[in-house]
Amino acid sequence: MAKPLIFVTNDDGISAPGIRALIAVMNELGNVVVVAPDQVHSGKGHAVTIHQPLHLDRIKTNGPQKEFKTNGMPVDAVKLGLAHAVERQPDLLVSGLNHGVNHSVNVLYSGTMGAALEGAIEGIPSIGFSLDNYDWEADLEPAKHYMKKIAKQVLENGMPKGIALNVNIPYRPLKDIKGIKVARQAMDKWQESYDKRTSPFGRDYYWLNGNFTFEDKGEDTDVFALKNGFVSIVPIQYDLTAHHLINQLKNLET
Repeated sequence: MAKPLIFVTNDDGISAPGIRALIAVMNELGNVVVVAPDQVHSGKGHAVTIHQPLHLDRIKTNGPQKEFKTNGMPVDAVKLGLAHAVERQPDLLVSGLNHGVNHSVNVLYSGTMGAALEGAIEGIPSIGFSLDNYDWEADLEPAKHYMKKIAKQVLENGMPKGIALNVNIPYRPLKDIKGIKVARQAMDKWQESYDKRTSPFGRDYYWLNGNFTFEDKGEDTDVFALKNGFVSIVPIQYDLTAHHLINQLKNLET
């Protein structure tokens, strides 16, 4: 029986420790093709490159996987990789392991989840993995355990078309992770501000900063699960239609 074909990407760049851990895990489950940005593109969401040429360069690896880097965004990596790096439709697309959480509204900004949603658009079972720790020196072994467990389940059981899984993993020893919770996306958001500064040449510039506000008190959310030591899984889709309002807005039709 042929091994599954697994497409690996991320938004932290092809050399990030998170994607190296994810590649190692996926090599245990199938034949791996990696296409990832050549630099960090965190916070780029579903951005694509349309005003400059893209490059796709094969790189040498120490493992069995095929690897390519691109100067594009995470979604570019998926689009370009599917067109020119794989010979058939992958059985699974995984994005990450992101250094930092992508719970709640962060899913909209995340390049990690942008890539996963692009896989879902193409009809590929897709998962985005994120870790609740930004340190590139963090211990990734507990996360590897859950990445393998969840990816294996999706490979064995499949997933409806158009759906991606947003997986966030707490940063704690494996023995202290309480398990997995399937959750909804918390309705929390960023309270943002811009720090105004002046360059040595006298030109004003602005640096984005802010604090994440925890407004959703529900116990069925990804934020609650993560805070309480569970791996959270939120099924997401690219259809943003507020279906429950369609009939209510019919009076606007002419």
